[in-house]
Amino acid sequence: MAPVWKPAYLVHGDDHGRIGERRARLRTMAEQTPGSSGAEVLEGDDATPEAAASTLSAMTFAIGRRFVIVDGVERWKDADVKRHLVPVLEHLDPETTVAFFAREDGRMKAPKALHAAVKAIGGDVSAEQTLKARELPRWVQDQATRLGVTIDTTAAQALVAAVGDRRQRLLRELEKLAIEHGRGASLGIEEVEAVVAHSAEKQVWSLVDALVARDRRTATRTYLELRAQGESLARLVPLMARRVRDVLGIAERLEAGESPAQIKQSSKMPPWMADRRIQEARRSDVDALRRALEALADLELASRGGQELEDDTVALQTIDAIAA
Repeated sequence: MAPVWKPAYLVHGDDHGRIGERRARLRTMAEQTPGSSGAEVLEGDDATPEAAASTLSAMTFAIGRRFVIVDGVERWKDADVKRHLVPVLEHLDPETTVAFFAREDGRMKAPKALHAAVKAIGGDVSAEQTLKARELPRWVQDQATRLGVTIDTTAAQALVAAVGDRRQRLLRELEKLAIEHGRGASLGIEEVEAVVAHSAEKQVWSLVDALVARDRRTATRTYLELRAQGESLARLVPLMARRVRDVLGIAERLEAGESPAQIKQSSKMPPWMADRRIQEARRSDVDALRRALEALADLELASRGGQELEDDTVALQTIDAIAA
């Protein structure tokens, strides 16, 4: 179905990355619209209310919908918008769509006169504001609801931790989940991890999980599979050491008498991750974790040419020692 275009759009806010993504998407859609020759772009010193008015008033021999993108309108003044642009927008050609983009910062804001002018001709004004880290899981849950699925808080936190704070990327991953599981699905952490993790990355964490659990057979098999896929020992060793170090730190705190609630409150990890590490620490032995960390330090040294044996031989010996 072809998109229904409004005469004007104003996209503003302090989430500059998101605004850039919307601008790029509009240009792509303009290029793909039948009969359109793409978007005309005004930016930098060429993007003034007077220049925008002149461009929109100019005759064109193009057939089909015309697209005009105007960047940097956060620098504009209300008086200039009212004087030059408002009269032109009021008589905008019905086959023209103009999009204004304002990357706001401090006092630099899209002028109120432009807000009013876009709304007056039936256009769309939308804000792209940066969300604080603590607000993102709630936003993920709201977007999931809009897509017809539900996602629990732990899974939303896991998605943000895995994907990052770019809302466009988060939304793409949610769309994948909604397509895969269908409307009405309830999504938990297992469904999230399955869709956002690359297969090789998942195997890396399977290796680390097996190592912490002292599951020699699984750790050995997973390590060999990763090496066969081209994973380097230089990448694997720090990942293993970091996980062991995290679990050891929690195990030591539990041994010292701290409660899981105290550990979660002071941890910089997402709550779902802290819960997992606490469970791993409870199943682990502090002394065994310390020995594992020492063995991994020796393995890192050996991987840099610290001994004559092959890297894989040393790594497998280390896995055996840790899992013993």
